[in-house]
Formats: sequence, C-alpha cells, structure tokens
Amino acid sequence: MLPESVVKGVVFTELIEMVESRFGLETADAMLDPKDLPSGGIYTATGTYAHAEVVTLLTRLSGMTGASIPDLLYAYGEHLFVRFHAMFPTFFQKPRNSFEFLASINDTIHTEVRKLYPDAELPQFSHEMTETGAMRLVYQSPRGLADFAAGLIAGCARHFGEHIVTHRTDLSDGAGRHVVFLLEKASKNRRPESERRGI
Repeated sequence: MLPESVVKGVVFTELIEMVESRFGLETADAMLDPKDLPSGGIYTATGTYAHAEVVTLLTRLSGMTGASIPDLLYAYGEHLFVRFHAMFPTFFQKPRNSFEFLASINDTIHTEVRKLYPDAELPQFSHEMTETGAMRLVYQSPRGLADFAAGLIAGCARHFGEHIVTHRTDLSDGAGRHVVFLLEKASKNRRPESERRGI
C-alpha cells in the first residue's frame, strides 16, 4: 500500500480535465504553475505524485474561482464518476441501480482497480440497508475526502436516473475521514443534493 502522502497520477489528469471543461484552459494553465509543485505541474495517469500537490492545486483553484474546496471536491467526484463509466464500462454491467453499484465498490470495483493500479491506496466503504429501504454507506480514509465521496454518490445517482437525498454524519470531528452517508431514494419532485449543490 502506498504511503498516505502519495497519489496516483490519474487523480491529477482527471482533475485537470475537469478544470478545463468547467473553468477553461486559461484557468487550468494558471493552476498548473510549476511554482511549489515538485512535479513541475506535469502529470501522467500512471505516475505517482505527492498528495500535497492535490492540496496545492485545489487551493489555487479555489482562490481563482471563488469556489470552496469542499465544493470543488464534490464537483470533482461527480466528474470522476462519469469518467469511471467511460474508462471501466464492465463495472456497470451488473448493477441495476445506485444502491447495487455503491454496494459493489469495496469488494468488486476496488478489487478490479487494484489489478490495474496495484499500488493504489483506496478508501474503505461498507454498507447496510435499513428497514425503510435506505442505504447506510460508511466512508473511511485517512485523506479525509468525504466531499469527494459525496460527489461520486451524486454522480452515481445521476447515472442511474435516480433521485437520492443524502444525510451525512461525520464521525471524525469534521475531518471527513470517517463519515456515514444515509441515502434515501426520493420522489422526482424533491431535488437531490446533486442539483442543489454544484459549481
């Protein structure tokens, strides 16, 4: 397993793609100013880079756009879910809905991802269904990227054409390292979080 401070390059390349599509090439170029970036702001999908560089890029992007870092992470999660579907279509062959897909993350999807990226450090997900048919999805990661996970959940709901209301409980004193998401399927006239929050 990689040290906490190292991130796979695909995280950077997809972040750059999102910035280009949402904010334009000029903003992406400014974000990649090589100052204070050990990589020089040049990334490959298969490389490994310091996690601190993600923080630097997001901090710069927040300053340039006025969007908060939590909102940027959320938007990135939504973006990356769409890209996952394009890059790994086999992951989507069996799940029939959002809950089935989310239930498959830890044991199925992450297993396959590790075959492609053996040194990838991935968050842990566990789940259980409630008596009311809601899903309790538990996210755990030392990197504290619960806002990113929330964006992935929103992207998943949009992919399956479902409306999901998300209630979040942070068990790590607001650090985003151990978060319980209670997911409830909502009627179509109730707007989900993915439509209320965004950039």
